[in-house]
Amino acid sequence: MQLGGEILVRSLINLGARTSFGVPGESYLPVLDALHDTAGQLDFVLCRNEGGAAYMAAAYGKLTATPGLCWVTRGPGATNASIGLHTAMQDSAPMILFVGQVGTDMRGREAFQELDYRAVYGSMVKWATEIDSADRIPEIVSRAWKTATTGRPGPVVVALPEDVLSGKSAATPLSGPIAVEEAAPGAGALDALRGHLEQAERPLIMLGGVNWQEPSQRAMEAFADANGIPVVTAFRYQDCFDNFSPVFCGEAGVGMPAHVQRLIREADTILAVNLRFGEMTTHAYTLLNVPEPRQRLIHVHPEPGELGKVYAPELAIQAGPNAFAQALSMLGSLDRSAATADSAAQWLAKGQADYAAFFAPPAQPSPVDMAAVIAFLRERLPEDVVLTNGAGNFTVWPNKFFRFGPRARLLAPQSGAMGYGLPAAIAAKVADPGRCVVCFAGDGDFQMNCQELATARQAGAQPIILVLNNGIYGTIRAHQETHFPGRVSYTDMVSPDFAALARAYGFHGERVESTADFEAAFERAMASETGAVLDLVIAAEAITPGKTLSQIRAENSR
Repeated sequence: MQLGGEILVRSLINLGARTSFGVPGESYLPVLDALHDTAGQLDFVLCRNEGGAAYMAAAYGKLTATPGLCWVTRGPGATNASIGLHTAMQDSAPMILFVGQVGTDMRGREAFQELDYRAVYGSMVKWATEIDSADRIPEIVSRAWKTATTGRPGPVVVALPEDVLSGKSAATPLSGPIAVEEAAPGAGALDALRGHLEQAERPLIMLGGVNWQEPSQRAMEAFADANGIPVVTAFRYQDCFDNFSPVFCGEAGVGMPAHVQRLIREADTILAVNLRFGEMTTHAYTLLNVPEPRQRLIHVHPEPGELGKVYAPELAIQAGPNAFAQALSMLGSLDRSAATADSAAQWLAKGQADYAAFFAPPAQPSPVDMAAVIAFLRERLPEDVVLTNGAGNFTVWPNKFFRFGPRARLLAPQSGAMGYGLPAAIAAKVADPGRCVVCFAGDGDFQMNCQELATARQAGAQPIILVLNNGIYGTIRAHQETHFPGRVSYTDMVSPDFAALARAYGFHGERVESTADFEAAFERAMASETGAVLDLVIAAEAITPGKTLSQIRAENSR
């Protein structure tokens, strides 16, 4: 006989879990006790806020393609963690949130910190459940793991009543990992796909989502390159395709470049693989007609519910990204007519030229010029760097002007959630301590979760954080200047000394006041064994590349 908490922890270890994140709570003490003896098997990263812990779990799931595990207490802890669940769902990232719950004998009485987790999280996650008996722990954990990782990956919530965790059971913990083969495309679907692509004069491949494996990414790149098909990636998923490939043409996301909009709008055939058609990737659903696009749409996704959810595809293929990429590699070179091949070549050349022109932003009117900074970082950072960011206009730099090679990764929220970047960077360092991890954060974005610097120090997972400090909530200010000119309100910020704050948390901290000082400061950050926070002085005027607040005001005064 074992306690429910012991059965739960042992089941997770046997499934392959090695890391979890959380804030301790009295409602799941038997789990904390079970974790006492699992250091090196299943570690618990002690966080400072449940929101930060949930972000870390979401980012860990996105990076590793295994469920990011998070432990929080009932009520306040559970509601704090909800932002990480929303982020994981929008990112299609596998995650399991374990939440303490009142005892089964108190349910339905609005006991202390009681919540109905199925009702609270029902529309936010793939599955929300509550375990009502220690005997069922292995069954529910197995289903939660499978649900989080298959189809369209995403978050699952499992509520843990106190008496279930402290009760004894003869149930046997899960014995090993769950193996689920990806759905693969059938021969008929591949034949139809070949026919569509061979007829296309303006083909386009769109990629996104999680769970890509490196051989499959290389297979997609080889197919697109061999057939001269331009590729764009979905919002904040440009790391799923080598940006140095001659067919890569950019990212379809917030602030979508005009040339990417043109590629999507004017394509005659779109092969969309492993992405959901969200608002950002479709420029507010304007680039393809709803529900029947002008473009011939071939949509490939492992989750049948995503096929036809917004757009009715001419060809819908239920397949995982890796199984599809490997099948696609068998198609080889397309057999196009001479006229079609010539049109497709001109189409690709135009996309390449437009991308190259976009990728050279002008110098910025700012003490620290981010155009120069990102150009330096493109050359300086290692090939396997992990970049992270939260939300704000500052994200244009890592999201639009950094090139992700085949080993680089991006952890950034499709939900547009501020405060994600620092916890994500910590999760990346936990997952791979020897890897270079750089977080881009706005001054407002950074202050959403800067307390997690303490988590980073305690866990020995200390990344480099670049705080782009312009003293305003820049995205909202830009909207105010556009929609309510002359009536700016509540977007000016008074912030602490970020370098001093970093040093108080045991990080290397510096304030960088000019472009000329950045390179040396960054080298000191790279050499630091304690991680680093560089406070970059950015002019409030420098909102986005090529457009200042003054220009926005001038446009609105005409």
